Amino acid sequence: MDWLKKLEQTERRYEDLSAQMGDPEFVRDQSRYQPAARAAAEIEPLVDKFRTWKSIQSEMESTRLILDESDAEMIELARAEMEGLQARASEVESEIKTLMLPKDPNDEKGVVLEVRAGTGGDEATLFAAEIFRMYTRYAETQRWKVEIISASETGIGGYKEVIALITGKMVYSRMKYESGVHRVQRVPQTETQGRVHTSAVTVAVMPQVDEVEVEIDPKDIRIDTFCSSGPGGQSVNTTYSAVRITHLATNLVVSCQDEKSQIKNKAKALQVLRSRLYELEHEKQHAQQAEERRSMVRSGDRSEKIRTYNFPQNRVTDHRVPGLTLHQLDQIIEGRLDPLVEPLAAHFQSERLSQDLVA
Repeated sequence: MDWLKKLEQTERRYEDLSAQMGDPEFVRDQSRYQPAARAAAEIEPLVDKFRTWKSIQSEMESTRLILDESDAEMIELARAEMEGLQARASEVESEIKTLMLPKDPNDEKGVVLEVRAGTGGDEATLFAAEIFRMYTRYAETQRWKVEIISASETGIGGYKEVIALITGKMVYSRMKYESGVHRVQRVPQTETQGRVHTSAVTVAVMPQVDEVEVEIDPKDIRIDTFCSSGPGGQSVNTTYSAVRITHLATNLVVSCQDEKSQIKNKAKALQVLRSRLYELEHEKQHAQQAEERRSMVRSGDRSEKIRTYNFPQNRVTDHRVPGLTLHQLDQIIEGRLDPLVEPLAAHFQSERLSQDLVA
């Protein structure tokens, strides 16, 4: 078994690192000690699971010896014990293979979150505002920071579009499965006959990248400045502090007017542009992922949904995971997203594991 050889190598490496970190002279050299400590901490969960698996294998071997006994009562007990050990071994083996999956290098990064109203008119803009509030409340529970880059508001409290940076610990790892079309079914505030309407918004989540990862040549962009505006287009700021950046090669356009300072708005807009360019490059390298990325920023048609929020039934259904329906919409819309985030992560991790095993 190839995976068994890899585990034995990983265990030897862990033992070598542990021995090094036990040397007082090595500990004093922080330039060597800190990378070793990080490396050991990264593989420790995998080594612990491997040692558990080996212990179970040892118990199974002892139980097999009992099965060779002639005592019928002992054989029956041993058979029952063997069944339990085999089930446990299979469970631990699955956990090991999951831990051995390559890590997403973007998992620890912050994100650029984009929420746009799709089909549904005013009701879609109101739902876009609710979805954005849902994510900001979730961010609060995770102690993440949310900064609005740009927002196109409506006079009724909705958003045609809102773009924000979310920074903190492991943001992308928990937010990356939120990209797609989110559909809402409910009676709008403007509906006089009590009929349920269906509207949709699109959500895009991109990893936040820095200048080192994506370098932007000043010759490749055009920067325009303008006065920031509020709902309905009224002037909010009489100085030209708002910034619009156009990437000439791709025609990507990013605007930012959240800050009073033109310099700060420019910095934030460049940050969003880098994330979009990074995502475009990522798409070129991964054809299948490119289709997924395009699908999450399509027209916002209701038929492209990944998730449905049904208010009359207090129900949320994620259509990517069989059976993932929760009757706690009132809690989820308040930002309690873990009952959705965790099954989604487990589902896609399982899919990656299946693909890895086939490959």
